[in-house]
Amino acid sequence: MSIERKVREHLHETAETMECPPAISKRIKQSYSHYLQQKRSEKNMKKRLIGGIVAAAFLIPTAAFAAPAVIELLTRTPMTAEQVTVDEIGNATLEKLYSAFPETKSFEIIDASNVQGVQTSITLQEKGGTGKKITLHTNGSTGAIEHVIQENWEPKDKPLTALTDQEIKAKVDHLIEKMYGNSNAYEVAIEQMENPDQKTLMLNYTKKGSKAPFYQVFVQGDSISASLIGGETTPSNTKVEGFFTTNGKPDYFGDAFLNDEKLFSLLNMSGTELKQELAKGKSVVEVAASKNVSKQQVIDVIAKTQVDIQMQGEKNGEVPKSNASNAQMLKAIEPKVLQVIEYKSEATAK
Repeated sequence: MSIERKVREHLHETAETMECPPAISKRIKQSYSHYLQQKRSEKNMKKRLIGGIVAAAFLIPTAAFAAPAVIELLTRTPMTAEQVTVDEIGNATLEKLYSAFPETKSFEIIDASNVQGVQTSITLQEKGGTGKKITLHTNGSTGAIEHVIQENWEPKDKPLTALTDQEIKAKVDHLIEKMYGNSNAYEVAIEQMENPDQKTLMLNYTKKGSKAPFYQVFVQGDSISASLIGGETTPSNTKVEGFFTTNGKPDYFGDAFLNDEKLFSLLNMSGTELKQELAKGKSVVEVAASKNVSKQQVIDVIAKTQVDIQMQGEKNGEVPKSNASNAQMLKAIEPKVLQVIEYKSEATAK
């Protein structure tokens, strides 16, 4: 069973009121990041799709742990507003938000949770419960804000759906610049998705000379959902792109993990040769088995590389320092590694 099918079945079982439009469903796996916002009731956590376009998640953060992970298959622990403010990652996330959008200092934290130290999620809304809302998903190891979801930020008399594509791009540029930095360094491709029910745009922000987007944004209804999916995580001499495919096109979500010289050495093959084997519908685990290499050996090699990247990033001051031990970081990254190495390209998987 493919990752997309697992994710969609999981969401279908738990979603209460909304379903992804058919056009979006076809693109869920092709997209690099999808978002799941948690709603907490008095007794239990309830999952809902936001605006029909966001779902659980292939996460590719900057500079460390750049790997897909189906976060919601792990355990999500609710957090109170007080816990958020005293939590190192939670407090740092709020400080970044308050600096970017000072008005949010008066917002209420209406939902927050943590996924086994892998991700912290916080949702804030204007007091009264009907105004502006913003959700942030932060990498628990690097401190990078991986997803930002703005809802209800436009006046009711001129919602996002009433704007032109260029006006929408200006809104997205503003969000990226506030949360991440100058958007002028990127080439932007705008694609209107085939959604008969509602105008839906996908914007890919790509660095010049690169094929994979650095930021990917979905705009639908009253929401802007921006995802940080890029970042240099591997040496420039290991540049195989699109290990996996979706609908016959390169799907870059696994590249940051699989571009690993130690992995190639373990499998006794080049990155290009591994890509060719994966194109036949095999998983990395199956390729490894054909080389008499165990799944755990593959996990250990990739996890160590990602932790080394994290630690080097901390040393260089590129990412916030983590209090986690080496063993804790290795444990945290293993579920992400597993999702990548068991994955098969949709175009050829049966």
